[in-house]
Amino acid sequence: MSFLAIGTVARAPARRAFLQQGGLVLSGAAIALLSGRTALAKGAQAQESDVRILNTALAAELEAVAAYQLGAESKLLQKPVLDLALTFQGHHRAHAELLSKTVKALGGKPVAEQAHYTFPTSSLKSQADVLRFAATLEKGAVSAYLGAVPVFDNRDLAKAAASILGDEAMHWAVLRHALGEEPVPVAFMS
Repeated sequence: MSFLAIGTVARAPARRAFLQQGGLVLSGAAIALLSGRTALAKGAQAQESDVRILNTALAAELEAVAAYQLGAESKLLQKPVLDLALTFQGHHRAHAELLSKTVKALGGKPVAEQAHYTFPTSSLKSQADVLRFAATLEKGAVSAYLGAVPVFDNRDLAKAAASILGDEAMHWAVLRHALGEEPVPVAFMS
């Protein structure tokens, strides 16, 4: 869930899928209630839905790790911004490790890192470009986790996603501040 990510184009579909997952989970739950399935079947279905949401988040976090690596290797970031990017990459790596372990604990198979990600490297010509791009991606992560929190059947998973959401929001604010922009431009996120 928990994502200087260099790939708006590639990452946006993953974020959208993560958000759209909520509609699918709610529809599945509504159908299960209307059809009178047993509590066991609903529990299994809910767990499968949670695993799908977690795997979608894991895919986005793995992409973020790769994107931050690309940003770090771009030679566009200077200290202390480079150090900040590597710190944020470490956060995304930790999110990915936790998500992977959780998927396994729930009996699912964690998604793997892709061999290649498509990032818009040609549009990144300065440190400010990289920061602006990363801030956009972190804001997308905030929205994705915000959409996921209420649709987890397992409330402990919802709490974990909310914790990662907080981290993503801090990343977004810090990146905006590094750009000289208002760190927290809105009172509510959507």
